[in-house]
Amino acid sequence: MTAEEPEAGHQGGGGAHDLLAMLPRLTQLNGAVNRGRVTERAMEAAGVSVDRPAMSVLVALHVAGTPLRVGEIATRMQVVGPHVTRQINELARRGLVRRVTDPDDQRARLIEPTAEGAAATDRYMRTVLGWFSDALAGWSPEDREVFGRLLGRFMDDLTAHLNSFDDDQTG
Repeated sequence: MTAEEPEAGHQGGGGAHDLLAMLPRLTQLNGAVNRGRVTERAMEAAGVSVDRPAMSVLVALHVAGTPLRVGEIATRMQVVGPHVTRQINELARRGLVRRVTDPDDQRARLIEPTAEGAAATDRYMRTVLGWFSDALAGWSPEDREVFGRLLGRFMDDLTAHLNSFDDDQTG
């Protein structure tokens, strides 16, 4: 089998060579983000002292722009509910999030950031987005738009495909 030939049983065609060329770049991206400790450095620069999973909860709430149920936060983070509940309990203890009544279901609770939690998340997001903006400073607006669109599409398609592995095992 050559790099141009897809593995038996897999969809595709002539794109296997392109995928093979992308793998080192994806590994490099993962390494740069992890080795560079982007999350930890941004939290430090923003004066936010929570752990990485807790920051992920705050970011999920920030991106949503509205209070969310624990299950929705877990879905957005692609983790299980109990993991999120532990993080929320700690964030609530520290005054960064609070539980509020769901207006559509008085029995349910939503999670929303407090003013302090929102301010901390805003500082963190400004730091990270500033770094990414600096890295893309030499890119044209069109290149930035295409990159964002294709990266989003790739992540959506990859996530759906990888989730199908779980569906195959449970079905």
